[in-house]
Amino acid sequence: MKLSVIIPAYNERNTIEAVVRRVQAVNLGPVEKEIIVVDDGSTDGTANVLKEMSGIRRLSHERNAGKGAALTTGFRAATGDIVLIQDADLEYDPADYQAVIRPIMEGTCDVVMGSRFILYHPKFFGKRRSPYLSHYIGNILITSITNLLYGKRFTDYEGCYKAFRRSMVAATPVKAKGFEFDNELLCKLMRKGARITEVPIRYTPRTYARGKKITWRHGLIMLWTIVKWRFLPLISPF
Repeated sequence: MKLSVIIPAYNERNTIEAVVRRVQAVNLGPVEKEIIVVDDGSTDGTANVLKEMSGIRRLSHERNAGKGAALTTGFRAATGDIVLIQDADLEYDPADYQAVIRPIMEGTCDVVMGSRFILYHPKFFGKRRSPYLSHYIGNILITSITNLLYGKRFTDYEGCYKAFRRSMVAATPVKAKGFEFDNELLCKLMRKGARITEVPIRYTPRTYARGKKITWRHGLIMLWTIVKWRFLPLISPF
């Protein structure tokens, strides 16, 4: 069994090396691991950091094309039986990989989604309150609408860690180029009857000052993507 870890990176000079080192340090036992980093047209020196690193496959876009475009490039280059998405920041812990890929390895499902909200319960009052109330509300909205339209009962569609049988990803083309890539892929897989399960993952949110990029505007695009792919034919010119 082989795992391909896909890391889309855009202007992540301050974190990319630490993320890759964490991924490299994960012990998956007999599972072979390849790390594919897609530099999505970074302008901050991310490419220079990657050039100095060993043990990775480095791909690059000449211009920034979006997270979805970077994932598409990474998926196409992957050679593993399982592909897993890893963000280039430090919000997620690669030590969760074993829990994320185990259901696929055991043959009980085709897709695993990591849920932040099984273990992480943000607080919006008191000294340790989360500054991301609007993000949390947006996540609830996205989750509720997706569950309603697709007849599911999952808790988190926007967590980073998602693992797929590579054969299913290869058979499911995605048009989205931005953060809504995950939504389109999952919606299409749900419509195709893929077996999907959810496992808890750890989560340490970062601030915008530290490089967080997703905003409410991306949330609106995600919602439109979820609704659109509930009704469009899976093979569509749009």
